[in-house]
Amino acid sequence: MDIDAWLWWLIGAAALGIALVVTAMPELGMLAVGAIAAAVVTGVFGGGAVAQVAVFAVISTAGIAVVRPIANRHRAQRPQLATGVDALKGRQAVVLERVDGSGGRIKLAGEVWSARALDTGNAYEVGQEVDVVDIEGATAIVM
Repeated sequence: MDIDAWLWWLIGAAALGIALVVTAMPELGMLAVGAIAAAVVTGVFGGGAVAQVAVFAVISTAGIAVVRPIANRHRAQRPQLATGVDALKGRQAVVLERVDGSGGRIKLAGEVWSARALDTGNAYEVGQEVDVVDIEGATAIVM
């Protein structure tokens, strides 16, 4: 039984697709696309071995050149939506018990938090609005 060249290219594309899913490397996806293009050139247009390899190389290289910078840019970006304690940083709170360098209480996002002044020389009185600078454990650092 003689297997046509286009079928070998499709088997190679399937193997690269499986490797893409297992490793999550987008480059393998572009190689799979190149293999599919080589299968099309072979099966539809009857291209020879040189044409098959050339199409595979050109399509794969072009795909990697386009996709890699996009993937790197997405990987480098931080999420736009802050969650957890990161979402509380920068918010305003109301002092419930005097806050100074040693402690106090604030109402932050509808919850009562222990708090401490960022500058130990400052003190904030009941009812005053403060800005949350950081969260250390269960204590909000305010100013």
